[in-house]
Amino acid sequence: MAVTRHPREASPDVAAPRPWLAVYTLAARELVRFARQRNRVFGAIGQPVLFWLLFGAGLGPSFRWPGGATGHLSYREYFFPGTLVLILLFTAIFATISIIEDRREGFLQSVLVAPLPRWSLVLGKLIGGTLIALIQGLLFLALGLTVGLKFSFGSLAAIAGFAFVLAFALTALGFVIAWRLDSTQGFHAIMSVFLMPMWLLSGAFFPADPRASGAAAALAWIIRLNPLTYGVAGLRHLLYWGRPDAELPVDLPSLATCLIVTVGFAAVTFVLCWKVVEGRTTGDLQ
Repeated sequence: MAVTRHPREASPDVAAPRPWLAVYTLAARELVRFARQRNRVFGAIGQPVLFWLLFGAGLGPSFRWPGGATGHLSYREYFFPGTLVLILLFTAIFATISIIEDRREGFLQSVLVAPLPRWSLVLGKLIGGTLIALIQGLLFLALGLTVGLKFSFGSLAAIAGFAFVLAFALTALGFVIAWRLDSTQGFHAIMSVFLMPMWLLSGAFFPADPRASGAAAALAWIIRLNPLTYGVAGLRHLLYWGRPDAELPVDLPSLATCLIVTVGFAAVTFVLCWKVVEGRTTGDLQ
């Protein structure tokens, strides 16, 4: 009796899909591309470091804690976690711009027609971009020694783990934006009007005053609703953990709250990436 094979059933001569191999391959491709484009290191680290040095020197003498509180952190120390988040954000931007380039070169189309689940494409691109962001962020931590930061193995592992989750969320956010764009100019425009204000309104550049009124109170509420605020606050907790002289803002969210919100932020953006990839199949193959 002849056996009828379902049209979608794979032939025995065709290898079964290996999604985790695809994840590894795409992530490794991002790392290799990063190693060949070393100018990206300056773009992602150079500008935030200049911000940290220049703003720290210029705004340091006039920096005051909100509400008349007396803090023992200088402005350069206060701005350090925000600069670290800015490096993660810039690296995520540069990593996800490659999606637009892959579409132009035809690489993205060849990946989309492969017999692999779409989540493997998303996860591979995100892990590659996240690892690049984490490497550059850890390099910047060396400058923390100049402002009195001290790292043990445990604190460095905690900072790296939290930074990985935050970098994953930012890379996924950049992925969602880049997937729907056809030009790098449009991506940079969105970065200027959306991603940079998102960073500015995260408590990275200036603390919110919990006792403010009027427009300042509305600004404080925007900062509280911004998911990136909890990423900055979480790194602030971890960077100054165990320093009794580091008086943190009184309204700083707890470390547990920061971890929950950041993990939720990463999960939501990953799901959005997955959905947007599945929804744009026909358009991207044209």
